[in-house]
Amino acid sequence: MFDLSSENNSDEIPVDLSSENNSDEIPVDLSSENNSDEIPVDLSSENNSESNGSSEESKSTEISIEELSKLLELEKQKVSEHEEELKHVLADFQNLNRKTQSDIENGVNAKVDEFVLDFLKIYDDFIRAKEVFSESKINIDGLDSILKNMDSLLKKYHVIPIDALGEIFDPNFHETISIITDPDLDDNTITKEIRKGYISHERVVRPTLVEISKKG
Repeated sequence: MFDLSSENNSDEIPVDLSSENNSDEIPVDLSSENNSDEIPVDLSSENNSESNGSSEESKSTEISIEELSKLLELEKQKVSEHEEELKHVLADFQNLNRKTQSDIENGVNAKVDEFVLDFLKIYDDFIRAKEVFSESKINIDGLDSILKNMDSLLKKYHVIPIDALGEIFDPNFHETISIITDPDLDDNTITKEIRKGYISHERVVRPTLVEISKKG
């Protein structure tokens, strides 16, 4: 006969469930875990550092504004100095420009006047030739035509004769050659034109040579 109870006992491995459960479980102390995770923060210290930082930043801002104000004033002074320098340079340039233009005009006018004077000498020769030929009863039609052309040329280039006869002597337009006594005339009355004078572009190219009177 077989004892079933004994066979079964030999094959079975007794298991202590309470022991198995204890071996698999890791005891955790929640109170300890929570304490280890927490980092203490001193808010008062953080606030102090923030306040110090803002104070330093404010001081830095104030210094920056002051420095910028000084730089701005310095730049304004430089701009003012440069403006004055520019004004002086511009004034010098304008003066130089006016002087240059004046020198050019005077140079051109001098050459024009020189040419006009040379031309007037030839013109005077034609007038004297006309007078001589007229006194000698020689035909002067050819000379008259030439003189008319000369008169037109002088007028074209604004060379105008100075009318002096009967006028009061003016040293700007006249040059005295002789003086006569005439109680019936005012002093310095021009009684005779000895040589015709001319004006070119409001400039006296050649004064009129005149004879004037004195009362005595």
